[in-house]
Amino acid sequence: MGRENKKQVTVVIPNYNGLRFLEPCMEALQKQNCRDFQVLMVDNGSADGSVEWLKERQIPTLFLPENTGFSGAVNRGIQAADTPYVLLLNNDTEPEPDFVGRLLEAIQQSDRIFAVSSKMIQLYHPELMDDAGDMYSLFGWAYQRGVGRSSRGYRRPCPVFSACAGAAIYRKSVFEEMGYFDERHFAYLEDIDVCYRAKLYGYRSRYCPGAVVRHVGSGTSAGGFRYNSFKVKLAARNSLYLIYKNMPLAQILVNSPFLALGIALKYGFFRKLGFGGDYLVGLKEGFSTLGACRKVPFSFRRLPRYLAAEGEMIWGTCLYVFEFSVRQLGKVSKKLRVF
Repeated sequence: MGRENKKQVTVVIPNYNGLRFLEPCMEALQKQNCRDFQVLMVDNGSADGSVEWLKERQIPTLFLPENTGFSGAVNRGIQAADTPYVLLLNNDTEPEPDFVGRLLEAIQQSDRIFAVSSKMIQLYHPELMDDAGDMYSLFGWAYQRGVGRSSRGYRRPCPVFSACAGAAIYRKSVFEEMGYFDERHFAYLEDIDVCYRAKLYGYRSRYCPGAVVRHVGSGTSAGGFRYNSFKVKLAARNSLYLIYKNMPLAQILVNSPFLALGIALKYGFFRKLGFGGDYLVGLKEGFSTLGACRKVPFSFRRLPRYLAAEGEMIWGTCLYVFEFSVRQLGKVSKKLRVF
């Protein structure tokens, strides 16, 4: 391919039995105002007709023989990409026309930006937010900024702890420097993990409100439900991996009271939903396999970055408590109006 035809972005779309989502997603990409991208689908051993659909339409695709999880699929796509930027996009999304162009502009503002998160709104309830970048707290909880709130807000670009890998652009050279998504995660929290690692290597993540995408949510992995046994187990296990790999021992010890409280509260929450046993199974697996995880090597040179990450977690905790309090006050207010 001639240099003049070289694209800047490869849009990598992982797919596992998501045939019903593929056509609207591809149609939305065809309507992009920015054409400086190419599409690479990664099929994770689908058995629902996705393979035949992709072959019939001659969409560039890596066909994997089995389900390698989100992490495995996107890693294959990132490694195969021959562009400086890689845009990861869930198959159950429909990006608006300026989506690719806005993300490309945002990541090109600085070579220290590793990832840029988009403004994700709920496909079936577009008046509500789905994600405005991901945050992380001292409790060891990751959460979606703005989820369930009015999509009229979140109009300002800002730093975020992590980009949501469901619709975000990444600088490929940083993956080559520090490593790719951890395939031990399989799915869930892998995007928090990789952006945390990038912080320790001196990079940062941003939120771009101009890049709007509509998202079904839990379209393929969770069967459309917010929680299920599979998700609860993996998220519990991966939350321990995330802490162990990225925090030095001293930081883990300092945060241990908050982390212990976070585990206790999560267990209580999932127990009420009927997933308490699944949560404990995930924690048990996590603790028993920590030794197999690849930890970011400790370095005194990284001390300012450890402190900066800690500061972000403190801010993430404050923001979570504030938003939780606002939601609870809203519920109380509704009950009072009823009476």
